[in-house]
Amino acid sequence: MGNTTLTFVRLQLLMFILLMGSPFVFSFDGPLYDSTAYTECKRQPEKPQYGGGIIVDEPSAVVDMDNGDVYSPAFLLQNLTGNGTIYSFSSWVKIGGAGSALIQASLKAEDESYNCIGTVLAKRGCWSFLKGGFVLNSPPNLSILFFQNTDGRDVGLAIASASLQPFSVQQWNTYHQYMINTKRKRAVTVHVSNEQGKGLQGAAITVEQVSKDFPFGSAISKTILGNLPYQNWFVERFNAVVFENELKWYATEPNQGNVTYTIADQMLQFVRAHQITARGHNIFWEDPKYTPPWVRNLTADQLKSAVNSRIQSLMSKYKEEFIHWDVSNEMLHFDFYEKQLGPNATLDFFQTAHKSDPLATLFMNDFNVVETCTDVNSTVDTYVSRLRELQQGGVSMDGIGLEGHFIIPNPPLMRAIIDKLATLGLPIWLTEVDISNTLDKETQAIYLEQVLREGFSHPSVNGIMLWSALHPNGCYEMCLTDNNLKNLPAGDVVDKLLKEWQTGKIEAQIDEHGSHSFFGFLGEYRVSVKYGNRTANSSFSLCEGEETRHVSIQL
Repeated sequence: MGNTTLTFVRLQLLMFILLMGSPFVFSFDGPLYDSTAYTECKRQPEKPQYGGGIIVDEPSAVVDMDNGDVYSPAFLLQNLTGNGTIYSFSSWVKIGGAGSALIQASLKAEDESYNCIGTVLAKRGCWSFLKGGFVLNSPPNLSILFFQNTDGRDVGLAIASASLQPFSVQQWNTYHQYMINTKRKRAVTVHVSNEQGKGLQGAAITVEQVSKDFPFGSAISKTILGNLPYQNWFVERFNAVVFENELKWYATEPNQGNVTYTIADQMLQFVRAHQITARGHNIFWEDPKYTPPWVRNLTADQLKSAVNSRIQSLMSKYKEEFIHWDVSNEMLHFDFYEKQLGPNATLDFFQTAHKSDPLATLFMNDFNVVETCTDVNSTVDTYVSRLRELQQGGVSMDGIGLEGHFIIPNPPLMRAIIDKLATLGLPIWLTEVDISNTLDKETQAIYLEQVLREGFSHPSVNGIMLWSALHPNGCYEMCLTDNNLKNLPAGDVVDKLLKEWQTGKIEAQIDEHGSHSFFGFLGEYRVSVKYGNRTANSSFSLCEGEETRHVSIQL
């Protein structure tokens, strides 16, 4: 993002703060978050973001005085601030001693350390962009930010255009709100006149949002069937759904030839009845542990026949019912089918699925992509590389699925990874969001709010799904309610955000210009106008757009 663009965005943000009123009327100082990212390897590095931020020196060898360890290349950082300060980090990386290498940036401080604050799959002879970040709660006197090859080889690391920019919690949250107000909302002007075109000043107008454009939902299981209180609770909150297990191969064909869709059909009937958007999860799961036992014992030829039958059966049964399909689930971590059928198995799955249901968006879906960068199997560049391989093979690869099973979220790392994925121009969904049950329920709720705000405020995220299907014995990791549908802390967070991210009921009077204006969240609206003994009712859609949406009503 160049200086001219930054200045323009800064002016936009200032206007937003002035216009929106409480609670956003305060001085915004400091830099704006720079969402620029790159996934291609360049001959020369770009200039550092934020002019380098607080990094002023070139990388060098740094000795840890506590144990004598030497880190190189590295930056010695003094007096970083704590109290939840959010740091955005980026740099360009080149290697000289190998064809490619996974390079990891880490932070070692006195009281807090991060094994990974960002990764990049660097290549020999060109510069690759690493972007990440971290949050500091305790202010260290000295910190070491260093780079290393994850497999330990010496690859001749070179670092250029490094940047480390701190943001206060207030600055970070203000940018969130700015992005929400510019990407998830739009200005509306409702004009009210008589048949002669005269504006009717003083007419009473009521505006209500009746549905939301942004898909926000949760997993459900068969436990919702016949459970009217649970159904009502769900429908009051969510406009999107995914079946937790009921479409998986082990559920629809537990024994060879015994195909049953009875439970899934009943769940789909509930979805249809309430006009809820549904994701298809999943066609295949690469983890052999979740592959039907009878499938694991097939010969290669038998397996090829079985997978073809699986795709044809599932996709013809539910053609055009599901907006998405997770085709080959968690293929960055597991490769059961490619081991048995060859390296083109996944390619064939995607191609066959596309032919069977060409209107469905086909997704890669995997874990530990945004949750962390310590998992070498699913770094952001590994995801991008695998996706591009499939695209080059002719796959209609339409969507990026990020599961989002978090333990302790790292918000700037999460945002940086989504920034890099956004350069691909594909829809991004958070598909299975939850927080580990190793944490207490209050901490789960705090972290859940961080994740949801990061996701909703990022303009490239097209939908969010929670992984919180309710069972008698609890949920996978995180429940929103107890078995009596009484909110747990995570449920309180969801309800708070659902209310915050919806246009409240508007009751106003038409002004002297014959109109009333407001900013509304994208979605469907119902409007009623009363003037004397005359009334009129109308509706309109508020879709994404830069211009004000004008609605005209006559009485």
